[in-house]
Parts: sequence; structure tokens; C-alpha cells
Amino acid sequence: MVNKRKSQRPNVIVIMSDDHGHWALGSAGNTEIHTPNLDSLSKAGIRFENFFCASPVCSPARASFLTGRIPSQHGVHDWIRSGNVAKHELNPEIKNEPIFADENERIEYLHGIQAYTDILSKSGYQCGLSGKWHLGDSLNPQKGFSHWFTIARGGCNYYESDIVIDGDIKIETEYITDVITKDALSFIDKQAKTEDPFYLSVHYTAPHSPWEYGQHPKEMIDLYKDCPFESVPEEPNHPWQIDSAPRGEGEKRKELLQGYYAAITAMDRGIGEILNKLKEINLLEDTLIFFTSDNGMNMGHHGIWGKGNGTFPQNMFDTSVKVPTIVSRPGHIPAGVVNMDLLSHYDFMPTLLDYLGLKDEYAAERPGKSFAPLLRGESLNNPDDVVIYDEYGAVRMIRTQKWKYIHRYPYGPHELYHLVEDPEERHNLVNMESTLVIRESLKSKLDDWFVLYANPHKDGVRECVTGYGQLGLAGTFAKGRNNYKQRRNRNDY
Repeated sequence: MVNKRKSQRPNVIVIMSDDHGHWALGSAGNTEIHTPNLDSLSKAGIRFENFFCASPVCSPARASFLTGRIPSQHGVHDWIRSGNVAKHELNPEIKNEPIFADENERIEYLHGIQAYTDILSKSGYQCGLSGKWHLGDSLNPQKGFSHWFTIARGGCNYYESDIVIDGDIKIETEYITDVITKDALSFIDKQAKTEDPFYLSVHYTAPHSPWEYGQHPKEMIDLYKDCPFESVPEEPNHPWQIDSAPRGEGEKRKELLQGYYAAITAMDRGIGEILNKLKEINLLEDTLIFFTSDNGMNMGHHGIWGKGNGTFPQNMFDTSVKVPTIVSRPGHIPAGVVNMDLLSHYDFMPTLLDYLGLKDEYAAERPGKSFAPLLRGESLNNPDDVVIYDEYGAVRMIRTQKWKYIHRYPYGPHELYHLVEDPEERHNLVNMESTLVIRESLKSKLDDWFVLYANPHKDGVRECVTGYGQLGLAGTFAKGRNNYKQRRNRNDY
């Protein structure tokens, strides 16, 4: 099939993985993992070596990516445990399932907050979602999406997953990665027959846990049966480790790593199908493809299994906050480039709107800056002045090319790393007299930035964020409830 439609603006596909460490990519130097399609995408475009999420856990990171606002602006501070659905509205055969135990009401967490998909929809784009949402009220389309195929909650099993179709929940027995891919392909086929440009979010649940045997196709697991997993460090448990992601030693460790790698390879297969579809209908050069993950992941790195909430207090190691990121559009974006600039998810919205020539009336309220010049083969102005900020509740980070400072309100502990001499963040220099000047300078910049952008009514330092899930709206909208769950089932987050 050849598509002859010539859109004034390109189509856009955002592919987002889930809990995907920046290190788990063949083109990033991991020789043990099989990611041929993502590696090809890297060769066809730009791979970003230093791209960061806005918060190292699912829902806050996704909310920031979608709205260009930090968690202390939009008020999503932890993974959403409650508000995805209302169990009393569900079909009798599933309403009493344990997975819906905390789901008492539907909450649209981003109500009244503009997303880039709102702007695209108003500008003539047909917007589709295939895959994970996890920002509340999963049964109802939001933010300009006209096509809505999603997961009822956040995480799910890879088989027997709870999905949303036409405002109802059904249990899907097919492998969820393949189900998401099929829905994405169907949307692309449908839109290729129209005159309108399209936007598509392909939000995989992979490679989020569970990783145990039986959760992933045998042919994917077997790819790693003889893998020594030397690409993943095996270290003693971090003293702050909590019961978050599954973890283990010996054969259990191998089982979990096989599942994690298999999930990525299965997703990579689906991404290959999407790329082949675009080639088949002659839309590859007319489609901007952006691949990233919602947050990073430790699979034993620093002795941690999990991301930012793999520990308490939460951590801000690069393995938690750096995400694999690739941008491609053959014939329009430079190919085979590895970019080293410090960039963040909150930079994506201004970049996309800039690249598409769309205006953002609230741009001054958002912290991000456009890196669209890089997509045109140009350089960014003053790249040495770029600073990356991150937050998770009362834990905040400022990172430059040379230094990283982490401040935990109100009492610490705090951390300071010299990344040039200590790229693996092993030596905390925060209490050394010789680092006093740099520590105070970074702390001052950190404070000033959050004063400028944080909404006092939704400020994360005022919330009791534990990493165990958010139950309701933050701050002055919380209705006096404790909105951050203390205990949880680790496969739900």
C-alpha cells in the first residue's frame, strides 16, 4: 500500500517504555541485550545520551512529559494507586478483584492542565493512545485523544491484563505487548486513509515487572538462557532498599533478568512492526518518531532493584533518572548522531510545538526549553549553562555536566557527587569542607528554580510522599486525606 497524502505537518508517534534503564539498549553499548529495531532507529536519527525524566517514578514522570510541568506544578507526586477507576461502576465479575481494592472513585488528576495533545488536537491532529495511561480516570478519553485504548490501572500482568475498550474493562489473555502493538497498527492504518495528520502515543507496559517465568513468550526468554548478564552489576543490597520491585540472588536473579531483557526484546519486536508499517504505507519520512521511557531502572545497580522508589528515602541515581531517548525522521533529522546535551522530559513539549510550528500560550509558565534546533542539525545555545532538575516528593536534585546535588527536605540525608571523577556516584562529598562553595551554589540554584516554578498549593515538599502510591489529589485539593499509601503490592505500581 502506498499512501500519497501530503500533510502540511508531519505525523508524530511517541513510543514510551516503562521502567526502562538507559543502559538497557544495544546502541547504548549493552552487548547482551537484543534491541535491533531500536538500534536501527538510533542509526536513523539522534540518540540522546543524557536525557532525564522529571521524576523517577511512573505517574509523575508521565504527567510532566505530557504537560511540560514539573510535579510541584501539576500535583502528581507518586504512582497513582487510586483514582484510575471506581470499582462500584465495574462489571460484577471483576469489581471484587483484589487489583481494584483501592479504586473507590475516578479522579482526573490533570483536570484543567493543558497537555501538548490538547494543542495538537485543536490544530487538526487526530490523537490516539495505544497503551498505558496511569494518570487517573482511565475509562474516559482525555487531553484531546479521540482514540483511547489503555490499561485500567497502571501495571498489569503480561497475560490476563485489565484493558479498557470503549469505556469498559475486559481481561485480555493475549500478551499485552503484542496487543498494544496491534492496536497501534490499526490506528495507523485507519489514519493513513484520511487527510488529517495524526499523533499516536504507543505506551508499552514493558519492561515493567512482573519478570518471572510464564510472564513472557518462551522464545524471548530463551534468547537469554545462556546470558551471563555481565551488563548488570551484582552488588550487596542497598541499605535503603524497600519491598518494591522483585529481586533475588543466584537463579532467581537470572530469572528476573531474563524476564526484564525478554520484555524489552518483545517490545523491540513490536516497534519493528510499527516501523515496517510506516514504510509499507510510505509514511516513514512523514512521521516524527520519538522513543523514550517514563523513568530509569535499577536491576541491581547500586544494590537497588527498582527506580526512585526502590529505596526510602527515594534515590536520584542516574540509573533511576536517566532514560533512553531516540528521535528519528529519515530525510529530515540528522542520522547516526549521539547527542551529549543535558535534556529533560519537560523539554519535550516546547520542542515538539516548536518543531511543528505551533504556539503555546502558557510557555512562560513551563520550565522546559526547546531542543528543536538539534533536530534541524543545529547546536543549542549555551549548552554549558544547562542544568537538569528532578524531584520526587521532598527529594530534589540539581545536576550539571560535572556535579549532582540531592537535597532531602527537611533534614536530609543530602548527597553531592563529582560526576567527572565519580560517574557511578560512589563517593558522597556533601560533608567535605572542600566542596562547601559548590554545594551552596547548587543548593541556591535549586531553591531559586523551585521558587520560580513550583505551585505552593501542589509543592512536593509539603506532601508525605512515600513511594507507595498516591490515593488522591495533592495539597489544598486533598480534602484532608492521607493521599500517599504506606504499603502496597509491588506488582501494582
